[in-house]
Amino acid sequence: MSAGERRWGRRERGRGRGRALLWCALVAAWELAWGQLRYSVPEEMQKGSFVGDVAKDLGLEPAALRARGARIVDKGRRQYFALNLENGHLAVNERVDREDICSGVAKCVLNVEILVKSPVKLYRGEVEIQDINDNSPVFPARNSVLEIIEHTAPGTRFPLEKAEDPDIGVNSLQNYECSQSSYFTLEVRTGADGVKYPVLILANPLDREEQAVHNLLLTASDGGSPVKSGSTAIRVVVLDGNDNAPAFTQSVYEVTVREDVAVGSRVLRVTATDRDEGPNAQVRYSFHKVPEKVDRIFQLDPESGEITVTERLDFERRAFYELDVQARDGGGLSSHSKVLITVADVNNHVPEIVITSVFSPVAEDSPLGTVVAIVNVQDRDSGANGEVRCSIAESLPFRLERTFDNYYSLVTDGELDREEVSEYNVTVRATDGGSPALWSSAVLPLRVLDVNDNAPVFGEARYSAWLPENNGKGALVLRVRAADADWGQNGRVRYRLCEGQVRGAPLSSYVSVHAETGALYALRSFDYEEVREVGLWVRAEDGGAPALSSNVSVRLFIVDENDNAPQVLYPAAAAAAGAGAGAGAGAGWSGVELAPRSAEPGTLVAKVVAVDADSGQNAWLSYELAKATEPGLFRVGLHSGEVRTARLPVARDAPRQRLVVVVKDHGQPALSATATLHVVLAESVAELLSELSGAAAPGEPAGSLTRWLVLAVAAVACLFLAFLLALLALRLRRWRRSRLLAAGSGASRAAPASPFVGIDGVRAFLHSYSHELSLTADSRKSQRRCPGASGSNTLPAPPPPDKRAPLLPEEPAGAGAGSGSDSGSDSGSDSGSDSGDALPL
Repeated sequence: MSAGERRWGRRERGRGRGRALLWCALVAAWELAWGQLRYSVPEEMQKGSFVGDVAKDLGLEPAALRARGARIVDKGRRQYFALNLENGHLAVNERVDREDICSGVAKCVLNVEILVKSPVKLYRGEVEIQDINDNSPVFPARNSVLEIIEHTAPGTRFPLEKAEDPDIGVNSLQNYECSQSSYFTLEVRTGADGVKYPVLILANPLDREEQAVHNLLLTASDGGSPVKSGSTAIRVVVLDGNDNAPAFTQSVYEVTVREDVAVGSRVLRVTATDRDEGPNAQVRYSFHKVPEKVDRIFQLDPESGEITVTERLDFERRAFYELDVQARDGGGLSSHSKVLITVADVNNHVPEIVITSVFSPVAEDSPLGTVVAIVNVQDRDSGANGEVRCSIAESLPFRLERTFDNYYSLVTDGELDREEVSEYNVTVRATDGGSPALWSSAVLPLRVLDVNDNAPVFGEARYSAWLPENNGKGALVLRVRAADADWGQNGRVRYRLCEGQVRGAPLSSYVSVHAETGALYALRSFDYEEVREVGLWVRAEDGGAPALSSNVSVRLFIVDENDNAPQVLYPAAAAAAGAGAGAGAGAGWSGVELAPRSAEPGTLVAKVVAVDADSGQNAWLSYELAKATEPGLFRVGLHSGEVRTARLPVARDAPRQRLVVVVKDHGQPALSATATLHVVLAESVAELLSELSGAAAPGEPAGSLTRWLVLAVAAVACLFLAFLLALLALRLRRWRRSRLLAAGSGASRAAPASPFVGIDGVRAFLHSYSHELSLTADSRKSQRRCPGASGSNTLPAPPPPDKRAPLLPEEPAGAGAGSGSDSGSDSGSDSGSDSGDALPL
């Protein structure tokens, strides 16, 4: 060959290698796009040897693999490979013997599942174990004996025992060679299954007398590099006589047997005939060079040729058996036939469920589609019997998603609520496609992790409590209760008060709430008269993050107690002191009232006004006359406090009457106060003044009493002049009478008392009552009329113009009011009215 031809050949070989590399790269990219990792390594590699760069092929950094918790899924079997998280390499973890793992399989592939979390994803890898020439062909026996009758015709074939080489491909058995002999030749035949068989062919007739034994060496070699071989010695013994060997009716027997066939069942029957007679025609059957494992499964009857099953068959363990049956006659001649037994698969394996990973507990707020478990399902049957379908109950908030092959992911398919269901027992059911179908199940316990999604709820929409006033500090008012449906810290409830004020002071200075128990305590003593009702809000807050809370309204009603005695507004305490000093009655005097001696029974004399700071029954007042100068002369209204005459005054009744009125409330116990009234029985103001001046205390100076009398007369005169001016303005037509009226008219008018009295901002209006006063100068008698309860002042007609009377009679200095009679003209009379409750002195 020329140099140019050699260069052209090298270029063609280089182009071929480039195209092969390009196709390999395309195939690898296509497999990676489908999420598959494919590697190939030779067998018998040392532990720690490099297999493949997983991190690079998955497009991840080694740090990302460590952070996401990548690991190889453990299936409970031997782990031949390990994932190094430091560099992302897949390495050999245990010695891999291809013949031990994949005996008789053309392509040996080990599957590797790599699980990556956060988010969860499962990658599948395949590692092809490449065969190396580590096994030599081996014959079942190192020596064998072959007996041949001397009359055997040339060309007769004698099958020899084949050698076994567990390697595959070129590393397996490739050829047989036999030592040179003038009587025998070797033929290598290839069976339907591709296995080579040695056959010894008789080339020339044998003559026992010439040579009784022939020694041959049979060598089997493989195609590995370097080539390995094995040998066996064959001793050929030449027999004399029997020239017809048994002949089988079929060269190959084929039968199919179900794997669930009963032990002892007949598989088939082989038959061989011999044309000889006598002992040379008696045929016996036996297995020829059958492995011990197979010999335990099948049994051959040497007489009948029936093959029976002695152990249960298993399609998944072995689906095909090849048996070599030998028929030997009594003369030592034999023939061989093959029996091919195919085991038919039966659905006799239930699906196996392997829980690869369970991510429990799962948060109740997990989004839809969250992976909570990964399940692997396997069925050792084949075909439809090995097709498995997985399912779970439809009522659960989960669903199964098939990832690839027989891997399923259990993902959330609905909202989870721990408060309704805190734990699920998900039953995964796997059913194969056999008839009848077989199934199995596995239970996945899943716990729901609580999330703070429930606020505390109070037991009542609003709370109210009643607390008696004057309570002790720290008194328990009530307890509020709130429940939280969450669990643990999320369900722990604490209470506190919302900000507020009571009468300008912080609410926290009045009440407090226990943070753990919700007990509400009073921090100070309440006074019903100051605070009657306290409104507040209590907040319940859980311990979640962020915390949830709710509020409830609490109304605290202060219950009144009878802790305030009635307070007398009229007669006032100041008036009592002044009246007592002027009348000589001491400090018990609280007012002076005028009662005419001609008053009819039921005439209003005075009114005692009292109030009680309490409320309800504790403020319901009643009046009663406790002490009187003249019993039976006056009576007091039980609920009105009005003092009225009970009968007509008589001459023997003392002119000055002292009344003590007791005011009681209806509390338990009842509280009371007293009011003292001084009533003067007089028909006129002059008689009233005379009576009061006569009662002056001995130690009081006369000048002081005179000053009071002068002031009273001046006040009456001023009132009279004002009245006169008004009357003159109205009576302009009666000009001529106006002068007579100015000279003869006179009247006295008392100054009204204060119309109201107030205590703590409460003003009580006093009941007004009036008196009609008539004075006559000629009769020296005073007459007073009280027109019932009309309360209106009456003014009598003016006197005739020719009769004149003084406004007030002259009184000697220091004489007081005299005896109550007036001096003046008989023809003139005047009347005045008194509209005050008391006459201040």
